[in-house]
Amino acid sequence: MSGATAPAVERLGTNDTPGAGRIAAAFARAASQGRAALIPYVVAGYPDHETSLAAALAAADAGADLLEVGLPYSDPLADGATLQRATSVALRAGATLERSVALIGAISAARPDLPLVPMCYANQILGGGDGRAVATRLAGAGASGVIVADVTPDDGTRFEAVARDVGLAVVYLIAPTTTPQRRAAVARRSGGFLYCVSLVGVTGARSSLPPSVRGLVAAAKADSPIPIAVGFGVSRPEHVRMLVSAGADGVIVASALVDALGPDGRDVVALARRVRELRGATVRV
Repeated sequence: MSGATAPAVERLGTNDTPGAGRIAAAFARAASQGRAALIPYVVAGYPDHETSLAAALAAADAGADLLEVGLPYSDPLADGATLQRATSVALRAGATLERSVALIGAISAARPDLPLVPMCYANQILGGGDGRAVATRLAGAGASGVIVADVTPDDGTRFEAVARDVGLAVVYLIAPTTTPQRRAAVARRSGGFLYCVSLVGVTGARSSLPPSVRGLVAAAKADSPIPIAVGFGVSRPEHVRMLVSAGADGVIVASALVDALGPDGRDVVALARRVRELRGATVRV
């Protein structure tokens, strides 16, 4: 019998982390209530630190199942005009990575059962390295997962290892242009849920969603072993109902909620009202 040992098999993906488990539980709770999960988005530090915390808590109390928290960045490639404007305001008001992490900690302390998923870019979290320092801080603040918009599974292996170590799920994105083979491969690597981008382009509220999104949802559902959540362009209850009827497990609403805060970003009551309207549309009929 040979004494040689087989080479170690490289672990991939983060769907077995504690953070992924918390995300999965939130989707399961929504499903048990006969609806899709609602995932509102807030910009950390917009229009200032205190108001962004109030907005996050208002979204939570109005029906969020998970909360996506955008970390302000000077070159937000995936963001449309609304989120770019909010990000610029936040940065001018003193938003930093440190203050964004502190905001996540404050939200988590106030609403400990709400899974928090920061959205950021590679330069913010990786900084030319493996991202351990920032991932550790995010996990310590109470984040369940993280979306790094410009990191794909091709270059995410090192960061996935770090995320596993600290207990975070790494959520990957697919687009309408993603090939079927690629879509299935990305779904196997995503942790917590698979982010399904509804259209080709950047974020931003739209008057309608492309009819092709129904086929995209069906295809993603067939390929993904984890829940799929659809975002980009979702702004109205009828959009949510369309996606729910197509089989989406979750719906992400971003720019429309920033718009709901009004021109100065302070109308937290209006944001909560919009979240409640959207939550009502998540019920499966």
